[in-house]
Amino acid sequence: MKRISLLLFVILASLSIQAQQIVPPTASDTPRLEYVMQLYVTLEPEYVVGEVPHGKRVVIPITGGIFEGPQLKGTIIPGGADYQYQKTEGRSLRTELEAIYSIKTDDGVYIHVRNCGIFHASAEGVYFFTAPKFEAPEDSPYAWLNNAIFVCAPAPSDPNTVRLNIWKVVK
Repeated sequence: MKRISLLLFVILASLSIQAQQIVPPTASDTPRLEYVMQLYVTLEPEYVVGEVPHGKRVVIPITGGIFEGPQLKGTIIPGGADYQYQKTEGRSLRTELEAIYSIKTDDGVYIHVRNCGIFHASAEGVYFFTAPKFEAPEDSPYAWLNNAIFVCAPAPSDPNTVRLNIWKVVK
């Protein structure tokens, strides 16, 4: 009986070890991106709070703007801001940013936005991506924004503006 129990234990242990192996993802596991919208945000000049424990605190007030995509269109509400921690590391600049603002769709629905990301500029180039999160009313046509992951790639724009392209991560 002890031999059978030991044999059963060894078999179960080996199955458990096999189940813990890393399996490379397949093409069907790879997420895709679906275009959602572009925001054209107008800004006031930045102001510097100063050196704080996490780096230099910089604030860029948001004064308005517009957005448009296949399923929504509207304006950016003035009064938000892009809050940044900037840190110089040798010849590179690393910025952690968190933009907090609201948008209003053409049909009158307010949506809160919190957009966090990283800007890193060095001799190797520039890395600049963010991950916006949306809070839309659950009873609105935009409730789908509450239930997805989004990525944002800023695009070149005019001075005192930023152009943001946003995609939804889909299966």
